[in-house]
Amino acid sequence: MRPVSTVRRALRLPGIGVLLTVSAGWFLTLGMRFVVPALLPTISADFGLSNAAAGFAVSVVWAGYAIMQFPAGMVADRVDERTLLVTSLCLAGGSLVVLAGAINYELFLVACGLFGLATGLYGPPRGMLLSRTFTRRSGAMFGIALASGSVGAALLPFVAVAAAGVTGWRPSFLVFVAPFVLVAVGLARAVPRRTESSGSTRTLLSVGQWRAVVRALVVTRARVVVPAVSLMIFGFQAITAFLPLYLVAEKGFDAAQAALLYGMLFASAAVVQPLAGTLADRFGEQRTLVTTCAVSIVPLVSIPFLDDVVPLALAIVALGVREGVVPISNALTIAALPEDVRGSSWGLARTLFMGFASMGSVVVGVFGDYGRFDEAFFLLAALTVVSVLLYATLPSE
Repeated sequence: MRPVSTVRRALRLPGIGVLLTVSAGWFLTLGMRFVVPALLPTISADFGLSNAAAGFAVSVVWAGYAIMQFPAGMVADRVDERTLLVTSLCLAGGSLVVLAGAINYELFLVACGLFGLATGLYGPPRGMLLSRTFTRRSGAMFGIALASGSVGAALLPFVAVAAAGVTGWRPSFLVFVAPFVLVAVGLARAVPRRTESSGSTRTLLSVGQWRAVVRALVVTRARVVVPAVSLMIFGFQAITAFLPLYLVAEKGFDAAQAALLYGMLFASAAVVQPLAGTLADRFGEQRTLVTTCAVSIVPLVSIPFLDDVVPLALAIVALGVREGVVPISNALTIAALPEDVRGSSWGLARTLFMGFASMGSVVVGVFGDYGRFDEAFFLLAALTVVSVLLYATLPSE
């Protein structure tokens, strides 16, 4: 099943306005998360940062994103998804102004944290809204929505690097403020307001609800999916945080070439994600997850040995295959969670795997400071093997 066919069928489905506007928001939200790594060579030179310090800035973005997942999920059980999605986009646009105004490393870290927190509001209600709107073919719809983020991650870093070459890295963040506001307005118009909450109207969870949330993650298939996808996202976050810097420092490419190769990673992911969701709907989640993980091991162990642009480009494209596990894992986990605590459980799950993944850039940064970037790729390959083994045990509930 081709990704183009999946998209064409989606365009004929009811709820297309929801899919398009939510996807546009994710295009900006995820795309901008990878602008910081793309600008790291320039930002590091400006602030005089070590690899570990540069990696910590990326981890702050991801940590802020992770911290917000559980509160966002808990609120999504009580407030309609549209309100949270619009709020997230508006706050994210404002945080870009703060990033542009950072005059030192400390303020830059604060701005990274604000951006992470703002965009962290987007993930849980996005998943809940798509799951509620598209009760059939949810894997394919998640794939299309997440692929839009991969397209953003392919394009926006390249645009930011090009703008930074003309204006400097700080003004390059301001280019994206208006798009965030415009998409927020479009989303507010396209997404209907949810008239009833899916859970209690209480602000805080009761003891019984806390037990139900934890039980949902322990008893359902989430007990296998969450640790497996955590390892996969840890690896992807580590790769994306340092790939441009690695290509410049270790492989000898200039910043523009590195940004282009970096974009190819996400272009590949954009093709793979809707295809993986469709294959999972047709052939089953477990088979698709195991195969996708296994295929993504090969480029990890190959990249350290490649120096020419064509083999490296092919390996980077192959590396994007690993993102195919995300839409399948998302749809599978959400569907398994009880409806009355679905938002809270999903938010807690996202906090767990995003929080763990946020440390990927620090780990690889430490490897880089010791001149061991290549060994970091081998570590990530080993973690991917563990994900293969976990997905292979996925129960057929």
